[in-house]
Amino acid sequence: MKLLQPSSLEELDAAGPGLLLAGGTDVVPILRNKLIDVDTLVDIRAVVPRGVDGTRIGAGTTLAELEVDPQIPAALREACASAASPQLRAMGTIGGNLRQATRCWYWRMHYPCFLHGGDRCYAQTGVHREHSVFANDRTASAHPSDPAAALLALNARVRTNRRELSISELYRLPTNDNRDVVALDYDEVILDLEVPTPEASTYLKAMDRQKYAFALVGVAAARFGTDVRLGLSGVAPIPWALDSAAGLDDATPLPDNAYKIQIARALIERALEAVG
Repeated sequence: MKLLQPSSLEELDAAGPGLLLAGGTDVVPILRNKLIDVDTLVDIRAVVPRGVDGTRIGAGTTLAELEVDPQIPAALREACASAASPQLRAMGTIGGNLRQATRCWYWRMHYPCFLHGGDRCYAQTGVHREHSVFANDRTASAHPSDPAAALLALNARVRTNRRELSISELYRLPTNDNRDVVALDYDEVILDLEVPTPEASTYLKAMDRQKYAFALVGVAAARFGTDVRLGLSGVAPIPWALDSAAGLDDATPLPDNAYKIQIARALIERALEAVG
C-alpha cells in the first residue's frame, strides 16, 4: 500500500484517487478488518485546516478541541463530548467524524448486504435492536455521528475543495445506483464548516452505557429566534431532521426497535424545554 502526504491542495489534486486519512480512528479499523481494499492512502493532515475562528471550524479540528471551546454552540460541544472515548476524541477530527462508516454489525462483519453492493439488508430480518426507525426500506443501518446531528440542527454548512453545501445536502439516502450515504466524491475533502450561533442549543443522548457508546437515539435542538431545529442520530441511515415530535408518527420501526420512538419522544421534549 502506498502512502501519499500532500502539503497543499494542489498536491492533493495531483495525488489522484486514494483513501483519505486524518485522525484514522475509523479508517484504520476498516483497513485492518479488510472491509475495503485500497492501494493508496492519502494523509490530509497538512492540507485540512485546524482550529476555530468565530463561526468557522477547520475540518482537522479534533472532537476533544471542540468539546471545550467556548466559541462553539452548546449542542456541538455536548455532541463531541459524548462521542467515543477521550482517546478517540483526541485523535478523531470533525471532518472525519462526518464521513465515518456505519456501525451496523452486518456491514462490519462484511456480510454481502445492501451497503456492500448486495441485494438485501440482513438487519431487517436479523438482529436490529440498534438500527433505523426511519428510511429503513433499503438499509436499516443507523448513522452513528453525534456531531452530525448537532450540526444538522445548527444548520451548518460545509466547504470542500470543490464546493460548498449544507449539512443536509452532505448526506443522502442510498439507492441501487449509489450505495454511499455521503454525497461527496471519493477524493473530495471537507476543509471547514460554518456553524451559525443560535440563541440556545443542546444535545441529548440515550445509550446502552453511560459513557463511550454510540447513540441508541440522539437529539439535538437549536433555537434561532422563534424557530427551533431538530437533528437526530441513531434513527436513520443518515442524520435525520424533524420539525417536531409529531414527525415520529411517520417512523417505520422494525419489530425489535420500536422502543426508539418512545426514547426519541422523551428526548425531544427535554431538548425543547432546554432551548426554551
